[in-house]
Amino acid sequence: MSKVSLLKLIGLLLLVGSLAGCATGSNPKDPWEGVNRKVFVFNEKLDAWVLKPVAQGYDAAAPLPVRAGVSNVFSNVEDVWIAVNNLLQGKPVAAASDLGRFAINSSLGIFGVFDVATELGLEKHEEDFGQTLGVWGVGDGPYVMLPFFGPRTLRDTGGFVVDAFAGPLGYIEAIPTRNITRGLKVVSDRADLLSAENALNDAALDRYSYLRDFYLSRRKSLIRDGRRVRDEEDSSIAVPAVLAMADGDVEIGTRRLVFVALDRAYPALHVDVPPAAEIVAVAEPGIGS
Repeated sequence: MSKVSLLKLIGLLLLVGSLAGCATGSNPKDPWEGVNRKVFVFNEKLDAWVLKPVAQGYDAAAPLPVRAGVSNVFSNVEDVWIAVNNLLQGKPVAAASDLGRFAINSSLGIFGVFDVATELGLEKHEEDFGQTLGVWGVGDGPYVMLPFFGPRTLRDTGGFVVDAFAGPLGYIEAIPTRNITRGLKVVSDRADLLSAENALNDAALDRYSYLRDFYLSRRKSLIRDGRRVRDEEDSSIAVPAVLAMADGDVEIGTRRLVFVALDRAYPALHVDVPPAAEIVAVAEPGIGS
């Protein structure tokens, strides 16, 4: 998909959402819920009919070292844009670490196939321009479910467009090569989530609401670099309880999230997990265990 087509698609969705704003649910963060739910159903069917089968075929055909190498290469090139965002957010030390990761993994890691930097103690960060806007004080805006691209806020939608233009894949001039590369990344990312399929299938009776609340709370955590800040705005988001345990399976329920060794198995979720021997339950007021 070209950048122009991407802009037209996002603009069309936001226009439709604004026109349909009167037919909404009760969540103040999601005034376009009626439209968002329809787009969510579309995305779910697209995943079930197209993306998931392709990811399963990729998972079955490519050995684990190959899949890990592909994922590492994409992660490596993203470190440059992550460094830019860390710098824009006023975190020069983190930005220097990101550039160090890129230099080490591009050389010792053979163009990023191996993540040598993590083994050397350089932490992998997760930053994007939506988070940068959040650090600059731009409000979330309404929650938006984008076709093909999934959940965003209005602010993060703008950040997503900037990421598409300024991110490393946007600089591939040959359009077929750029599209193939983007497609491979989508399949690789989806294949990485196959192991969590059972957990997601048991997420909630209302899967849409659960994923929306989890997305919004996770984005706040990312913007604050994991710092928990209580304010009146947070009270509108039903943040699930988080229980970190030493052993067991990963399950996601309507009233509890259980992450086992989350720091190793699911680092992209950005939920801080205490030492493995320590059992900690963190729950928002009014949420039972």
